[in-house]
Amino acid sequence: VQLQASGGGLVQAGGSLRLSCAASGRTFDNYAMGWFRQAPGKEREFVAGIGWIGGNVYYADSVKGRFTISRNNAKKTIYLQMNRLKPEDTADYYCAAALRWSSGAISSQSYDYWGQGTLVTVSS
Repeated sequence: VQLQASGGGLVQAGGSLRLSCAASGRTFDNYAMGWFRQAPGKEREFVAGIGWIGGNVYYADSVKGRFTISRNNAKKTIYLQMNRLKPEDTADYYCAAALRWSSGAISSQSYDYWGQGTLVTVSS
């Protein structure tokens, strides 16, 4: 599976962005998907995860109520709708695919494939 993330950019605090992650391959709906982010000088952290058919979703506490993860298996794409953005949301955002959440949805070790990052910058 190859993943291509897009949709990052510069936005003012309180604004919104929608990230997309398009996947190649014929077995997209076999994969659970996730979004992670990494700010300068910090470790990569879990943002949101979604199960194979979208029934199970998980969020980091820091984004709960502001971000929404979704997937469209027909388009082989996942999305991250980010509302009420804060300067602390500034980071490179990465999408990832997991055959199974062997170490849990929030662990990067569960994910088998990673896309390149897309930069989100939130100005105050």
